[in-house]
Amino acid sequence: MILLLAALLAMPAAAVEVTVYNDNLGLVKEHRTFALKDGVNDVQAADVAAQIDPTSVHFKSLTAPDAVSVLEQDFEYDLASPDKIMEKYLGKTIALERYAGPNGEKREVLEGTLLSVSGGRVIQSGGKVYIDPPGSPVLPELPEGLLTKPTLVWKLRSTKAGAHDCEVSYLTTGMGWSADYVAVANDNDTKMDLNAWVTLNNNSGAAYKDAKLKLVAGDVHRAPAPQLRMMAAKAMSLAAAAPADANFAEKSFFEYHLYTLGRATTLKENETKQIELAGAANVPVQKVYTYRGAPDVWSEYGDYTRSDANYGAGGGNKKVFVTLEFKNAKSNNLGLALPAGRVRVYKADSDGSLLLIGEDAIDHTPKDEEVRLKIGDAFDIVGERKRVNFQVDTKRRWAEESFEIKLRNHKDQDVSVVVVEPLYRWTSWKIVDSSQKWIKKDAQTIRFDVPVNKDGESTVTYTVRYAW
Repeated sequence: MILLLAALLAMPAAAVEVTVYNDNLGLVKEHRTFALKDGVNDVQAADVAAQIDPTSVHFKSLTAPDAVSVLEQDFEYDLASPDKIMEKYLGKTIALERYAGPNGEKREVLEGTLLSVSGGRVIQSGGKVYIDPPGSPVLPELPEGLLTKPTLVWKLRSTKAGAHDCEVSYLTTGMGWSADYVAVANDNDTKMDLNAWVTLNNNSGAAYKDAKLKLVAGDVHRAPAPQLRMMAAKAMSLAAAAPADANFAEKSFFEYHLYTLGRATTLKENETKQIELAGAANVPVQKVYTYRGAPDVWSEYGDYTRSDANYGAGGGNKKVFVTLEFKNAKSNNLGLALPAGRVRVYKADSDGSLLLIGEDAIDHTPKDEEVRLKIGDAFDIVGERKRVNFQVDTKRRWAEESFEIKLRNHKDQDVSVVVVEPLYRWTSWKIVDSSQKWIKKDAQTIRFDVPVNKDGESTVTYTVRYAW
């Protein structure tokens, strides 16, 4: 049995820490060293995320927090490109270099003033104006103010000269993660092995080498974009020790769950990465057949729903769907905080090959909650539902209707089918007759647990009376 690990051994502080949220958001925290003089300093940090939220940037000197203050901070994203470089040379002298001759051995250079780059180059040279002259521009230097990478720039005031270990943190979009689960059911569908994987996407415009990775599972409320502000990162205290090469350790964090990777990992730019999150073997499961034969007729209540004989009288569904259900409990080898994600369920056929039998999505699921995976529709079990009687007395304010539900089992084994019946006409109802025991599921739903023999048929009848 493999469970999510409870904690990690102490690790050396990583130069980069990345916390990724479910909804296109990442929090990046870096340690960088800057040499500061006594007085005002201009410092830069390149290789930051291109999709950074500039309003979320936070700078702090860890060496002398009280000695360094931020006067200004800017995010410069005016990256060098051929068009932008040429625009910076408008009104200045440039050279166009080209090679001519039969073998391209003759070098020619045209020097002149760049007049325009809109729709083509225009150069004035020797009293003449050249429109789109051929040649490759040769420039003396990269124009001032253009960068080759997204860069954060600070104007700092320091009262302590020397090297400062500084912390830089910011929010960025273009990052997200989801959980993907692989479940393998056993031969008789009573147990399954469950493995969870993190699928992580980094499209933030930067790479993070040997980063300490944290994932937050939960629905974090975020303000509209103009009001987006820095999110505080609370320190975590992790309990019992675990191997240093552990994968993820899970811990409650505020109203969410935090997963911390027990080793450094590199997140490349424009990369999709998968990391194992957790695993559990021999999880007890129950296969449940459910029949909902009623047509989808829910609407607002009123005289129409109470007394119209045609309401809900149409043909309904004949499919019986199948779910695999289990409790996320420690006694079932689980008891984990399961992040939202897609679950693919496999089963081995007679020659041992794994085949997909269905997939479903789960929401964030805390421990000790039920998990229900809809796998598909049963091929060999068929349901049939029809209304056999309807009466209404609008003066005395009551209506009564009766239903007959048949279940046919063409399998070579006995089954039990859960029949779910919505009582959709009114909130005040009473079952006045029933061929089988029923259970009140909620205020307007009842269920029958119906055994059906192999190659057999079972019938359920009931009458419900509404009063208003």
